[in-house]
Amino acid sequence: MKVGIVGVGWFGFQPEVVDYSFREMMFKAAQRAYQDAGGLDPRSDVDAFVSCQEDFWEGIAISDEFAPDPVGGAMKSVYTVTGDGLQCVGQAYMMIKSGLFDVVVVESHAKPSDIVTLNDVMFFATDPISVRPLSLENIHALAALEARAYMDKFNVSEEHLDAVVEKAHKAGSKNPRAVYASPGRSRPDTPVVADPLREADIAKFVDAAVVVVLASERVAKSFNDTPVWVAGAWWSTEISSLELHDWAFPLHAREAADGAYTQAKIADPAKEIGFAEVDNRYSFKELQHIEALRLAPRGMAGELLADGAFCPGGRLPVNLSGGALAEGVPFEVHGLARLSYAVAVMRGDIKAQVDRREAAVVHSWRGVPTTTSTVAVLRI
Repeated sequence: MKVGIVGVGWFGFQPEVVDYSFREMMFKAAQRAYQDAGGLDPRSDVDAFVSCQEDFWEGIAISDEFAPDPVGGAMKSVYTVTGDGLQCVGQAYMMIKSGLFDVVVVESHAKPSDIVTLNDVMFFATDPISVRPLSLENIHALAALEARAYMDKFNVSEEHLDAVVEKAHKAGSKNPRAVYASPGRSRPDTPVVADPLREADIAKFVDAAVVVVLASERVAKSFNDTPVWVAGAWWSTEISSLELHDWAFPLHAREAADGAYTQAKIADPAKEIGFAEVDNRYSFKELQHIEALRLAPRGMAGELLADGAFCPGGRLPVNLSGGALAEGVPFEVHGLARLSYAVAVMRGDIKAQVDRREAAVVHSWRGVPTTTSTVAVLRI
């Protein structure tokens, strides 16, 4: 049984959404998703809902209690996942494939602007014995260690990071959600945050909500004439201890990609995938994730990017949206942000510079200090 995406809605993607609470943002995104799905009625047409969120971000214990009402799920089956929104898509995919559900709604939301002590909250997720006592000045230092390990092992230069940043802002200038896109921005002109990472290498946070409607092949076209099919979805957590994980290469992303490709019967991703949306909340992560998703050999993504292979109009465009560097990071919504943009490109709603829209790969990482990635393969 095939599983299709029949509706997508989003709201926000601003540094601070002042006039709406996170519940109202969810409601707005849900309204738009249901309209996109042909005027779907959540009370009668939806079998179950899945919400991806994290209590730490909400500042509320058992925050999933707020999930049902804004999306029309009161008194209905609502499943909650402490993870990235793309993991929710994987959950919905399995639910529909089981044959027990026909229509499942996925939701994720974030309001980083509400968090006063964001750096402290992120450090609270680190190991209390081996990492937290280091009292690092900022959480990006952990990413900087990974960046240096990757760059030293694979001879990646800062010029390669310059190219990632330049590409992201140039692509983001055509994305209405990319509030941080600044095509003229020069990475070397920005201050060092934690060597080798500069301010331009690090995505800023953004408030956003995204809702996605998935349906079985049996009913999908009753909601949308052009569903985008989820051909594979997989996620992987490498190891929970930072000191024991591979600092130079994201094995979690490789494992997630291989699982999704196996489901989608993709044998040679670099040839069969038309474009990709990957996590680039740090500039070097775009290069790492391109390689982890087998779109380039290890250590070669930087050179291929310099040759234009991953630029809009290139052989295999990566992050036509500009990614998180241009859009911002909306916590657990990030995977759905990448997914929603890919869906819009595949349906032709966004006129992007890409030659092949038939197959795309979407990736998301939960950010430091996690080693969890999710990958979905989409087809039309």
